[in-house]
Amino acid sequence: MDTLVMKQQVCEWSVRAWKEGLFEGTCGNLSVYDRERGVVIITPSGLSYRGYRPEDMVVIDLDGQVLDGIHKPSSEWIMHTMVYRKKPKVHAVIHTHSPYASSFAVRNQPIPCILTEMIPALGGDVPLAKFGMPGTEEVGTEACKVLQGRGGCLLARHGVLAVGANLEQAYARAGYVENAAKICSIAMSNGKIDPIPEDVFQAVKAHYGVAID
Repeated sequence: MDTLVMKQQVCEWSVRAWKEGLFEGTCGNLSVYDRERGVVIITPSGLSYRGYRPEDMVVIDLDGQVLDGIHKPSSEWIMHTMVYRKKPKVHAVIHTHSPYASSFAVRNQPIPCILTEMIPALGGDVPLAKFGMPGTEEVGTEACKVLQGRGGCLLARHGVLAVGANLEQAYARAGYVENAAKICSIAMSNGKIDPIPEDVFQAVKAHYGVAID
């Protein structure tokens, strides 16, 4: 895909994430990976989404070398590129600080599988990755450990990481994570919750043919 088109897409989805409450201030980042050319287009570091332009997006390689761009890449570029290295079917990554899901992350608590739609959309529950210092290899390593068979995870005391075959899928999964967290929070405030039983989980999984890599 043409680099300019990819910059436009990253810019548009980032602004949408900001407008819909998945990003806040300058918190949150998003990227897309062209495996054929080995280039990643990622959001810039410390720039307000309010004034985002396609030309502000940064092109890097998997080692973080800036190939094109007037800004520094997101401080979480290491986490993004690590996911691309370890998950060959992933072509887009989004990291959000959406409030309901992040509230689970700061409590060091995964989001249980309470909704049938979480199974085809996310692979089941939303697991919690152990804490890793933001901007380091550690946060990416811990995230990759729990992303097996899942479309998204929580980053302990940090936020959300969602992945996909393209930006649309990664974005949708980030939205599913936030929605599940919101519903779970409301349910928990009204009493005990029960995750979907294993037999129902397996039946739903078989029905949809779920296989998230």
